[in-house]
Amino acid sequence: MTTTVDPPTTTLPTARMRTWHRPSLWFAAAMGVATVLTVAAMLIDHRTLLGSPVWAKLFKFAVSAGLYYFTWSWLVSLLNGRLRKIASVATTVSVVLFAGEYVAMAFQAARARPSHFANTSPFDATLFRIMGMMVAGLWLATLVGTVLLMFTQIEDRAVYWAVRTGAVVALIGAGLGVLMTGATPEQVATIKATGRSDLIGAHSVGVADGGPGLPLLGWSTTGGDLRIAHFVGLHALQALPLLAFGLAVLATRLPRLRESAVRVRLVWTGSAGYAGLVGLILWQAERGEPLIHPSSTTLAAAGLLVGVIAVATAASVLAPARKVLR
Repeated sequence: MTTTVDPPTTTLPTARMRTWHRPSLWFAAAMGVATVLTVAAMLIDHRTLLGSPVWAKLFKFAVSAGLYYFTWSWLVSLLNGRLRKIASVATTVSVVLFAGEYVAMAFQAARARPSHFANTSPFDATLFRIMGMMVAGLWLATLVGTVLLMFTQIEDRAVYWAVRTGAVVALIGAGLGVLMTGATPEQVATIKATGRSDLIGAHSVGVADGGPGLPLLGWSTTGGDLRIAHFVGLHALQALPLLAFGLAVLATRLPRLRESAVRVRLVWTGSAGYAGLVGLILWQAERGEPLIHPSSTTLAAAGLLVGVIAVATAASVLAPARKVLR
């Protein structure tokens, strides 16, 4: 087969921003404003909830959602014709549903009540169920957009594959949120003993929510935390395309990377490594193990993952270039 050598795409996607999906772009900007407002709220309002400032979750969601919808605004622009129209509708639905969830979260924060897992009163439980339905609808809308991205036409094949794999890993990462919604063994015991529990579901594994956590992030430092794999998986949507763009930039200095096949293989390797990282972090959390205090078993698994990816990276660069899979 003939070697494919194409000029790598070094122009960032912002060059064609006027073609981006407007609702998600404006919503990303709104989340930027929300980020500033929630920081101000934390400085003014010193109330806490489950060990964290009442506005901390709104801050974290604003930062994450801003990045997420900024990226989707670009991704929709990669499609053409009818596919783009369908993706635009699906992404707009996603924006509306997330906005609804965010408003509900802000309402509960103002009341110093948990927005997720709340079962303190019939109203709180009903609101959480409504939020759950919004999240389910949001995930389905994202599924539609992800499937449509399989039909993108991008000249740079490394970016093409990074977009596809990033969207799939992000969809899986978003779906990991469902693991937090089941009652913990302690909550089940409380329900059996008293007939009710103020919370049903938890972020933490092996310890109660609200214990010691990492600064700002709040991730548990004494037990497992399911939010970490959820967060890392979700942001494959940014990480893997950035890998492809980074390779394109490096290709201006490293002749070997100017071969499309080499960059594609590196993107595949990076995607596999990223998915492996999400799985490793999830496995660690499910075993009730804090992220910053890994066991020897976790360290061994991490070392194996790093070793495999290092070998795959070397093979990707050194193997003879072949025609890229189209």
